Amino acid sequence: MSLPSRVQLIDVGPRDGLQNEKTPVPAAVKIELVHRLQAAGLQEIEVTSYVSPKWVPQMADNHEVMSGITRQQGVAYSVLTPNLKGFEAAVLDQPDEIVVFGSASEAFSQRNINCSIAESIDRFTPVVQAALAAGIRVRGAMSCTVGCPYEGDIASERVAYLAGLLKGIGVQRVDVADTIGVGTPGKVQRALEATLSTSASTTCRATFTTPTARRWPTRWPRCNWACGTSRRRLPVWGAVRMRRAPPATWPPKTWFTCCRAWVSRRASTWTSSSMRARMSAVSWGVRLRRVWRWRFSTSALPLQRSPRWPGVCPVE
Repeated sequence: MSLPSRVQLIDVGPRDGLQNEKTPVPAAVKIELVHRLQAAGLQEIEVTSYVSPKWVPQMADNHEVMSGITRQQGVAYSVLTPNLKGFEAAVLDQPDEIVVFGSASEAFSQRNINCSIAESIDRFTPVVQAALAAGIRVRGAMSCTVGCPYEGDIASERVAYLAGLLKGIGVQRVDVADTIGVGTPGKVQRALEATLSTSASTTCRATFTTPTARRWPTRWPRCNWACGTSRRRLPVWGAVRMRRAPPATWPPKTWFTCCRAWVSRRASTWTSSSMRARMSAVSWGVRLRRVWRWRFSTSALPLQRSPRWPGVCPVE
């Protein structure tokens, strides 16, 4: 596989990275973040979005942030404008590029912007036309191109369909975004190929999201039993240490004590049918133990019928 000789980075942290923060982030902090990003050498930064403060409170200071940054020559500053009202507010701050976004997943589009994919394109059409008339570049971000939290894997045909719609309304560049961080090299390659197949002049880029930290099993300690330690290993979520009791406190290693401890520790994961089967095995173990004690008892004890088991057991 041939590697590219040049890689272009677009940092969306000031917008996408901060918009879901629960604690309000001051505008001065956002401005400082943009300054540090451009000082690090980034040439394209997505600064903020012009959306309703009711839905995204973190972006309510968009005008203050855009007017407060010290622009550096050679750096392009883009903003997100989902509708015409947002674009009209963004034009006053003179962005170098605006971004419209659509989803390759119908369910994600409904839950994210409360409209279908076709309806979202109808909303973006006047925004794109107004931006091109004002001499502002337009970039289209396609979310959920490799996976959706509601629909799972996304077919490449749906990615091509969305890319064709965006290209049809005048979008100049298209981003293939892995919104939820489930992309693999094969999935991303199929999404890129589907996007490029819509038009030979399509400029396509990929956007990757760091997946949410998951607590995968990182240790495989021995499972603790009442009579000691078993050879069977079980995953421990979040690398939690499992300490076993000192050997002096272990009960005798008998079949009955092992089985009883196994039943008590694993009962929370059983279904009703499997639980009945395991409890039946334990009850038969109790019966066998009673018969064993009765047959090999050295003292002759009077016998009586047990109400729980129709066999005979010694009276103790």
